[in-house]
Amino acid sequence: MIACALTGAAASPDKNPALPVTPEQIAESGIAAAKAGAAIIHIHVRDPKTGAPSMALEYYREVVDRIRSSSVDAIINLTTGAGARFVPGAGDPKVADPRSTLTTPAERIGHVIALKPEICSLDLGSMNMGNFVFINAVPHVEEMAIAIRDAGVKPELEVFDPSHILLAQKLIKSGHVTSPSLAQICLGVGGGAPATPETMIYMRNLLPPDCTWFTFGVGQHQFPMVAQALLLGGHVRVGMEDNLYLARGQLAPSNAALVEKAVRIIEVMGEDVATAAETRAALGLKKPG
Repeated sequence: MIACALTGAAASPDKNPALPVTPEQIAESGIAAAKAGAAIIHIHVRDPKTGAPSMALEYYREVVDRIRSSSVDAIINLTTGAGARFVPGAGDPKVADPRSTLTTPAERIGHVIALKPEICSLDLGSMNMGNFVFINAVPHVEEMAIAIRDAGVKPELEVFDPSHILLAQKLIKSGHVTSPSLAQICLGVGGGAPATPETMIYMRNLLPPDCTWFTFGVGQHQFPMVAQALLLGGHVRVGMEDNLYLARGQLAPSNAALVEKAVRIIEVMGEDVATAAETRAALGLKKPG
């Protein structure tokens, strides 16, 4: 199974002009990625005028509506990671710097409740991320998990560190997250676990036995982690959220090109690429409508 993360919140068009920014561009990029072989489309949105990350429902709605009304069959996965950034103020670290986005759990999942995608991400741990702190306090994670569960959306448990998997186990045991679960092992993110085979093996082994897991590596680690995941029985995520290059020194012309490269690796290694329908069945999802 292939997931494609289209734009994220960190990369910018000045680093790669092909990065989709407007709702129309993001939707078109997702549709092309699905045609290339991605079963799951992971979506962040941006302000179309500034290119800055956004949490606006109107942008999410436009992207989702465009993909759902297209001819492709794709599983939509909306992020809930926005609204967790904290930058301490220079004069008083207890006061947030203007670059902070920290907000309530309800606001972080408002678009999920409104649009009811088949999947949404759920980040399970607080960590340093670049020069800011990514805050996911346990009570906030629990509140979000309950609301996501009650909305009938499957959470993709994003784990950046082994300790995050221990919290995932607690959420499953408490019933906040239903079993069988879905996890995304995130590797190579600054402040998180490194993108190495040893790390992937260790984190995979901590997951519940019935957990379906995907993984990705950032930057130059994207495609080596695709191959490593196949060897370990996992599934893969690629896309411009995590990596802007198709090869060393060669900017990716599109998200579809990154998916196509992942498809080639999968097929060379003797595996088949799952369709959206097959992925939906494997994850126990129901197609909207």
